[in-house]
Amino acid sequence: MADTTPESERTTLPLFPLQTVLLPGAHLPLHIFEPRYRQLIVDLITETVPDRLFGVLAIKTSMVREVEELEHVHEIGCAARLREAERLPDGRFDIISTGHRRFRLLSIDSRSAPYLLGTVEWLDDVALPAGSAEAAAQLGEAVKAAHRRYCAAAWEHDDWQLPPEDTDTARLAYLLATDCLLPLPDRQALLEERQPLRRLSLACRLLKREAGFLSALHAVPPPPGELAEPVKPAHLN
Repeated sequence: MADTTPESERTTLPLFPLQTVLLPGAHLPLHIFEPRYRQLIVDLITETVPDRLFGVLAIKTSMVREVEELEHVHEIGCAARLREAERLPDGRFDIISTGHRRFRLLSIDSRSAPYLLGTVEWLDDVALPAGSAEAAAQLGEAVKAAHRRYCAAAWEHDDWQLPPEDTDTARLAYLLATDCLLPLPDRQALLEERQPLRRLSLACRLLKREAGFLSALHAVPPPPGELAEPVKPAHLN
């Protein structure tokens, strides 16, 4: 199908395919060791890449070791903004980035830079229907309760906290899901859902399901592997 996205609505982002899904507002710590991604971090630090933004996309299968085509990755990704970078003596980096804004990938350019570049369009939420404030509040309380149940079973008390009370409906599901080791397809489904109330409802179902698993199995599933090794995040303001 031909791409009909107007030129004015497109932008170009460096791409960082991973075997994980980044959600808006979530922090992503990574250990960068591949030469091409070392160069990407240098370009982000020096702002050769505008706004220190790069695109994180989930790889569809662990069998793919070299992303070159659209079908290798999920179409919907999340732009990440570089927050902190520590260069190690051998040229590797420890970095922390934060999920910024969703996008749809339109094309991949593997020739113009040492790393992949993507032509993308930003993907915003659809507007909440009029008179939905009460439904949003009820859903918000339900998903917070599911989050508390999950975290009480999975983590020590000091390892998690609820988002601020003034967190808006559009971001709440993302922030609650960040504390939970959801399978990649579930995180991708949350990222792709553009209706905030449906996203809250989906997050509530997923967290209730996972909390039930924890209660039955008394175990937390390991997080999926990534192409870049994660590092422990530093304090973020």
